[in-house]
Amino acid sequence: MSAQHPGHEAIAAKGWIKAHQWLLLRRGVQLAILVLFLIGPWFGIWIIKGNLSSSLILDSVPLTDPYILLQSLAAGHTPYKTALIGAGIVLAFYLLLGGRTFCSWVCPVNMVTDAAAWLRRRLGLKGGRVPAADTRLWLLGLTFVAALFTGSLAWEWVNPVSMLQRGLIYGFGLTWGIVLALFLYDLLIAPRGWCGHLCPMGAFYGLLNRCTPLRIAAAQREACNDCLDCFAVCPEPQVIRPALKGQGSRTISHPDCTSCGRCIDVCSQDVFNFSLKKTQRSVS
Repeated sequence: MSAQHPGHEAIAAKGWIKAHQWLLLRRGVQLAILVLFLIGPWFGIWIIKGNLSSSLILDSVPLTDPYILLQSLAAGHTPYKTALIGAGIVLAFYLLLGGRTFCSWVCPVNMVTDAAAWLRRRLGLKGGRVPAADTRLWLLGLTFVAALFTGSLAWEWVNPVSMLQRGLIYGFGLTWGIVLALFLYDLLIAPRGWCGHLCPMGAFYGLLNRCTPLRIAAAQREACNDCLDCFAVCPEPQVIRPALKGQGSRTISHPDCTSCGRCIDVCSQDVFNFSLKKTQRSVS
């Protein structure tokens, strides 16, 4: 493996498109979601009203971030019936597909941190001061404590995810500084520091990841040639080894897995695929 260019063997074996198919699909989904939110305030085409915290599809289907709903309850607010229904819809979706698919397939900050990780590899930067693995769980708890003592959604005023989306809709202002700070933090200080170790939203959705049937599996792990490209591109590389090198299940069942599909893309030996946890049936 070339540390700066993981995936070159996959490109040679499968072609550029197939070696980036899940990344391209993921970016397409992320951008499509942003466009659906933006064409309303920008062009008056209201397919979705609201934001990632709370929205309404075609003036009829409510969607509510369950993490926001829990903060609201902690703040002492009584939620509307539509908010409860919307949270139930979103909760069911992420229990089926995996909570941390929000992080890799929906969250706009993911594109910023992915860019920092890519540039870090290109520059050959090593080391860094990464926070403890449970830091984001502590921060998750603190967001509820803040809501309880302030009676408000205190975290949402500084949540980079919410700030980035508000900035895209209403103009960036201070948001540029927040986005730049996250980028530089991941680039120069802590590799994958924000998404992998600090973000309380990632911690919350990781808790939902324990039940999902849709997983990535090292189905053909005998074919692994130890190139380590999957470890180089994975935003949570600690989740790979038990399935790839262990003697037990081939399924990546760790709740931190974001189901981004990059390990599938960069593997020239087609070791990985999506599978259903209960049946181990491959999902193409």
